[in-house]
Amino acid sequence: MRVDVVTIFPAFFDVLEVSLLGRARGAGLLDVRVHDLRDHTTDRHRTVDDTPYGGGAGMVMKPEPWGLALDGIVADAPSRPTFIFPSPAGELFTQATARELSSAPHLVFGCGRYEGIDERVFTYASTLGDVRLMSLGDYVLNGGEVASMAMIEAIGRLIPGVVGNPESLVEESHEDGLLEYPSYTKPATWRDYEVPDVLLSGHHGRVAEWRHAQRVERTRERRPDLLPPDPTA
Repeated sequence: MRVDVVTIFPAFFDVLEVSLLGRARGAGLLDVRVHDLRDHTTDRHRTVDDTPYGGGAGMVMKPEPWGLALDGIVADAPSRPTFIFPSPAGELFTQATARELSSAPHLVFGCGRYEGIDERVFTYASTLGDVRLMSLGDYVLNGGEVASMAMIEAIGRLIPGVVGNPESLVEESHEDGLLEYPSYTKPATWRDYEVPDVLLSGHHGRVAEWRHAQRVERTRERRPDLLPPDPTA
């Protein structure tokens, strides 16, 4: 998969050189290219924002630097890209979204700042590829970098070969609508806290039943909105 990122803070994405995603890049599973939006400005101050039409607080990112940046990316794109712009006004990014996007050949993340990006950029981008505005949740960040990084990691780890043991992806939280069960390791007793006996039993059927019950209980307690409605209620 190829991933392009447009941002005014390219150094933010240096962290992609480490851990699983760093190894995936080294193995050729993930081709990440980070672009500085300011490289597409024409004034000596490398200005990327201006005051909003209609008045109001803050500044808005200008369309032309974005247009030039997207043109440059699309010029050598391997296929029609999917543009993802993090936005609190976007659709909710979920595990299902991550799995869907993990099969895309080319993703382009546009990291907005200030009061956002000129709306015409999204309209123009839709002539070059598919456009999706994405939100991590009902809160506001200072810019799109944190959200883009979270989405790149969530998507990237689902690409075949990135995670060493693909079975570890199957029972994770949100993969089938339930939260993940609790995990334990050695020692069996730690500061007077015990590992549940069932996990020490060696009975795989009982362990599987216990883990499923824990997933249902955790989901009911912490995220009841994920459970189907009770038909008897």
